[in-house]
Amino acid sequence: MNLFYSNDGVQIRQFITAQQLEKTSHLHFYFHDILSGKNRSAVRIIGPPNSTITSFGNTMMIDDALTEKQDPASKIVGRAQGFYSVASRGDFLLLMIMNLVFVEGKYKGSSISVLGRNPVMNDVREMPIVGGRELFRSARGYVLAHTVWFAPNTGDAMVEYNVFVSHN
Repeated sequence: MNLFYSNDGVQIRQFITAQQLEKTSHLHFYFHDILSGKNRSAVRIIGPPNSTITSFGNTMMIDDALTEKQDPASKIVGRAQGFYSVASRGDFLLLMIMNLVFVEGKYKGSSISVLGRNPVMNDVREMPIVGGRELFRSARGYVLAHTVWFAPNTGDAMVEYNVFVSHN
């Protein structure tokens, strides 16, 4: 709150709302979800016995790399940490619960929390941002996800993320 005085000496209070101080940032990176090989970044933690990756109830814990470019060997800017579950008996639909934790650049040490519905077979999916920490405290916004490639035999995938986040 700032205090000002008018010409006649009347005290005027100016309140600055959180929305006036808010910034919107656009972040772009690639999410690498690897379920196969020695260096897995996602592991099944629960689900029906003898099920496939798309079976209802399958739940995966993730610690996926977020990279600057499509190349998995490109610079890692963060990690997607959390889990996802197949949440539909009819469609390949995931419930995503994860933190996008940044390890490089001006957002290093900050994270964005995502919780939402991910209809995987849609070309572009929107998931809500429900909060964050450090520079993204009280964040809100959305994530647009687009699958670049998916290997049905292993479940491995690379997903392009465009993140639009409002924060202080």
